[in-house]
Amino acid sequence: MQMKSEPAAAPPWYRWFLLFGLWLLYTVFGLVVTSFAPLVGLIETDLELSHVQMGSTMGAWQLIYIVSAIPCGIFLDRVGPRWALTVGGLLIVASVFARGYADTYAELILAVMLFGIGGPIISAGSPKVVTACFTGASRGLAMGIYMTGPAIGGVVSLTLTHSVLLPAFDNDWRGVMFLWAGFSLIATLIWLGIALHPSMTNSDQPAVAGSLPQRQVLKNLLSEPAVLLVLVMSVGVFLFNHGLNNWLPELLHSGGMTLVDAGYWAAIPTIIGIAGSLTIPRLATPGRRFPILVGLSVCAATASLLLQFQSEPLLFTGLMLQGIARSSLMTVLVLTLVELPGIGDRHVGVATGLFFSAAEVGGVLGPLSMGLLYDLTQGFSTGLFMLTAIGVALSLGALWLKRLAETGDARGKIPP
Repeated sequence: MQMKSEPAAAPPWYRWFLLFGLWLLYTVFGLVVTSFAPLVGLIETDLELSHVQMGSTMGAWQLIYIVSAIPCGIFLDRVGPRWALTVGGLLIVASVFARGYADTYAELILAVMLFGIGGPIISAGSPKVVTACFTGASRGLAMGIYMTGPAIGGVVSLTLTHSVLLPAFDNDWRGVMFLWAGFSLIATLIWLGIALHPSMTNSDQPAVAGSLPQRQVLKNLLSEPAVLLVLVMSVGVFLFNHGLNNWLPELLHSGGMTLVDAGYWAAIPTIIGIAGSLTIPRLATPGRRFPILVGLSVCAATASLLLQFQSEPLLFTGLMLQGIARSSLMTVLVLTLVELPGIGDRHVGVATGLFFSAAEVGGVLGPLSMGLLYDLTQGFSTGLFMLTAIGVALSLGALWLKRLAETGDARGKIPP
C-alpha cells in the first residue's frame, strides 16, 4: 500500500483526521521517550544501576534506531503508512510492557531496544503522510501540529509521574510503565480505526513500475552535499535534544530542587515547545528557513550555558530557550530535507529513514555522554559545555547549508 502523491486523493476533511491519528502516535512516542527521565533514581536503586548504565539504557533504543531506520523507511514506502504505523505502534506497546517486567540491566536494555524498531516507523511515517496530504505553508503547520504530540506526552510524563502517578502506584515505577503501555495501545488502535476509513483505502495505489531500486535511491541521496550536511546536523540536533531531555530532571534535582519541583521545571521547555511547534515550522518557508535554523541553534547554545546557573530567572530563561530550540530544530531540518529537489513523495520514506538513522547517532551519544561526563566529573557542567559547543556548530552548519543552496550544490539528482 502506498499513498498517492496528490494531496487531493482524499477529501480535505480526512487529512485532518489522519493528522490527529499521527498526533496520537507521536504523543505516546514522546510519552515513552521521556518516561525514564523522572524515574532515574527509582530505577537505578531498584536494579542497582550506575549513571553510566542508566545512560546506556536511555540511549539503547537510539542504537537500534540507527540500524533499523533505513529498513523501516523502505518498509514504509512498500506497505504504506496504514499498516506500517500500526506495526510501529504495537512495537512501542510491547517495549513499554517489557520494561515493566524487567528485573535486570540486560532485560531492561533489551526492552528499551525494542522501541528502536517501532520508533523509526513512527518518525519516518509521519512526514510521509503529511507530505502526501499537505502542501505549502500548511505542510509546515501540519508537521508542527503533530510535533506537539511528543511535547504534550513529555509534559504529562514529567509533571504527573512524581506528583500523581507514583503515589497512586505506591512508588512503583513498574506501574507507571504499564499505564503508558495501555495508553500506547489505545493510541495505536485509534490510528488504525482512522486509517481503515475508505477514504484512505481509495487513496492507495500499487508501487510505480520502473521505480529506482532503493539502494540506488540511497546512493543518489548520499551523493548530494546538502543531504550530507543535513544528516551531519541531525546528529548534533539529536545529541542536544536527547542528552538534555533525558537528564534534565536529574540535572535540576542535583542543583537543589526536590524531585517534584524538578519535574515541573523540566516541563517548562516542553510547554514552550508546544507553542514553538505551532508557529516556527509554519514560518520556515524556503526564504526564511536558514535564518530560522541559525536562530534556533543559537537558542540551543545559549540555553545550555544558562542551565549552568542556579539563579531561577537564568534557569527559567535557559529552559525557555531550550524549549524553543528543541521544538523546531528537527522539524525544520526534516522540512529542508524532504523539499530538496528530486526527493518528492515517492522517496520521503527512504529519505526520512536515512535522516533518523543518522540523527540517532546523536540520540545514543547524548544520554550516554552526559551520564559518562557526570560520573567522571561528579557534575553536569562539562556536559553542558559540550552541548553549548554543539549549538555553535549547528549555527555554522546552517550558514554552510544556506551557501550550498545558493551556489546550486543542493540540486537534485534523483529521477522522478
